[in-house]
Amino acid sequence: MTVGEAAARSTTPGRKGRKPEPDPVLLSRRGGPAERFAGAVGDRHPIVVFLLAVLSGFLLLAVASVLLALLIVHGLASDGGLGLNDTDSSPIEFLAEHRTGTLNTISEIGTEAGGAPVLPIVVGLIGIGFAIARRWAIAAFAVFVLTVESATYKLTSTLVPRDRPAVPRLEDLPADASYPSGHTAAAVAVYAGLVLLLSARLTGSLRKALCWTGVVLMVSFVALSRMYRGMHHPLDVLGGALLGVGAILVLLFACRAAEAAAERRRS
Repeated sequence: MTVGEAAARSTTPGRKGRKPEPDPVLLSRRGGPAERFAGAVGDRHPIVVFLLAVLSGFLLLAVASVLLALLIVHGLASDGGLGLNDTDSSPIEFLAEHRTGTLNTISEIGTEAGGAPVLPIVVGLIGIGFAIARRWAIAAFAVFVLTVESATYKLTSTLVPRDRPAVPRLEDLPADASYPSGHTAAAVAVYAGLVLLLSARLTGSLRKALCWTGVVLMVSFVALSRMYRGMHHPLDVLGGALLGVGAILVLLFACRAAEAAAERRRS
């Protein structure tokens, strides 16, 4: 499907009371993976297709995340591998040596911005708001992108434990759950995911650039805060960012598959 066709489908007015058309970024491409998936599961309700796509995507993401964790924890950052553990710890030691009361407070704000209760409240409000507006795809995206990210993070950190940096930590959390950074992953999944949906409706390049600049700054703030507080190494943050991107891709695929299933039923 071309961009013009997608825009037309999302903006063409319908009958009064008709369900709003999906956002352009959530439209499936004709003959694409999402449409093929919807066809493979048969003539099922779009909600069922969505849930099956989320489950399938989660399983693939979890396997990829665990394999990457094994590569980093037992390969790149292990003493018997490339030996990057010292290099990965040096920035954290530097940050710990330059802590101040003001920076401690700022890092706490960054931590709150990438974790509970802020993000659950954000996705909850967005989910409720768009459900009331009958924008079911956006509501589902907001709620499930955080769910997929959190479940994958928990599974990965449990199966592939890594010790946190050997510096005084400013939080009392499990000492062997360093990889990946769950706060960084959640920040990417929620903030970048929602801006992706928003920027698809923006027409000006400057507005899009400002939105994405804000996302980069927010995610960087969260990641740096987690490292400053002695909770993660740089490689943990990188793994968290990749996990957040993966969660976004899973939900994009699931929403597009559900839209393709709905289109099949309408046809």
